[in-house]
Amino acid sequence: MLNVKIVTTSLALFLAFSFTLCIIYGLMIPQNFHMHTFLEAVLPGFKWLSVGSFILGLFESAAWGAYIGLVYSLFYNFFSRRWKTT
Repeated sequence: MLNVKIVTTSLALFLAFSFTLCIIYGLMIPQNFHMHTFLEAVLPGFKWLSVGSFILGLFESAAWGAYIGLVYSLFYNFFSRRWKTT
């Protein structure tokens, strides 16, 4: 059984951290290697790059992580109980 709170929080923080790394990476490399078009496509309202846009992207990334963690852990726990063979 997965702890829903731990999985949800862990994935939210993981995606927020990964978003921040993508932004830092994008600031360090030439523009033709940026992932800004991908980030703008998957994070509604995100535009490269302003403080408000960064905060919005960080929040949206964390929200996606929380959603994925919540749904995944609930499904995992459901099927784990249903198919338990002990």
